[in-house]
Amino acid sequence: MSNNERWDFAKGPEPLIHRIHNYPARFPAFIVTEALSYAEEKGVKVKTMADVFCGCGTTAVEAKRNNKDFWGWDVNPVATLITRTKCGSYNDEKLEKHFEKIKDDFSRIRISKKEIEGVHARIRYWFHDEKIRDLLKLRSAICEGISAPSPYRKFFLCAFSNILKPTSRWLTKSIKPQIDPNKRPFDVIDSFEHQFNQMRKATKNNPVAHNYNPVIRVCNGNFLATRPTDPFVDLIITSPPYVSSYDYADLHQLSLLWLGFLQDYRELRKDMIGNRYGVNTVENSVMSKLPKAAKGIRDSLMEKDQHKANAVAKYFLDIEKSMMKCASLLHRNGMAVFVIGNTEYKGVEIDNAGHLESCMRSTGFKHIEKISRKMSLKTLTPYRDSIGRFTKQTGQKEVYAKEFIVVGQKR
Repeated sequence: MSNNERWDFAKGPEPLIHRIHNYPARFPAFIVTEALSYAEEKGVKVKTMADVFCGCGTTAVEAKRNNKDFWGWDVNPVATLITRTKCGSYNDEKLEKHFEKIKDDFSRIRISKKEIEGVHARIRYWFHDEKIRDLLKLRSAICEGISAPSPYRKFFLCAFSNILKPTSRWLTKSIKPQIDPNKRPFDVIDSFEHQFNQMRKATKNNPVAHNYNPVIRVCNGNFLATRPTDPFVDLIITSPPYVSSYDYADLHQLSLLWLGFLQDYRELRKDMIGNRYGVNTVENSVMSKLPKAAKGIRDSLMEKDQHKANAVAKYFLDIEKSMMKCASLLHRNGMAVFVIGNTEYKGVEIDNAGHLESCMRSTGFKHIEKISRKMSLKTLTPYRDSIGRFTKQTGQKEVYAKEFIVVGQKR
């Protein structure tokens, strides 16, 4: 098998635990096991793995399955909730007991019209009053019946999070927040029961080792704001955000609001890689530090959209900072494996992978490889129709044409 082929397709189905919550652009789990195998082939002794943009926890789950300690960061509290839930250990009898109590409490809880009218205006925009009432009842049944520190509360709140779009007026399979006027939202308690059964099945069949209890730590926060630390990681496997790609604040606004993470979901954007806040005040002296290729992309975009051009430049600067942080985490000869694709804006190709490779060279990595891989097992299909829904129809707009595995070792 060639080095390219090893990254293309899985040798078997993924464990169900990876699919307990929808998440855009999740990379296939087999990439983690291939990266671990590849690192060990190169002489890296892996005890601790990390994912600095951990998303929904693909690397975390595979680290646990392979008996490796894990550290993860993500600025999105919905992402870290999903990751912690996937990595949890649950007693099946307790899960069933909690579920039955939640259903009983749901049937007895009463919600007033005033409580419905008092929810966040953005929630009222997305949900019919009947669904708001039932979701308030369900959330209360979960939070009143299970104490906050319990991993079982996280489990059921994760289930709650994944039924929000089906029970709302959100256009199905769309990454653009828009109402579907013809949609008939699903019943809340039926959706919750179906979600619980799926998650219960996934946890019962979660193939984690029982003879070892690795350390799994997941931090909710901005990775770029972390303080320098002594190296403690052997292998980083992560997928940095793509510039001009997904707006996770928009995509997860329902969960962010319903779970009380933020009063204004847009605040999440301020700590995201390449966020647009303050980009037009970034000094030219800072922009001049961009590598030549990145500066050329910014200059091409300036002719079309100055604000976007500066946002892309800030993204490139943030990626460089991320590479420096990654290098600081790794032991000598430790390996980093990045999954990243290129994007496009108004006809200008944005070479995310090329810029990342350039940053790795300038921040202390060696033996750098950039390997093209075929798209496989993506959570979402690679085409989008005119109203923003994902589709398999090849005649539609292609969302991402290429994806790369970029690998390097710390000097």
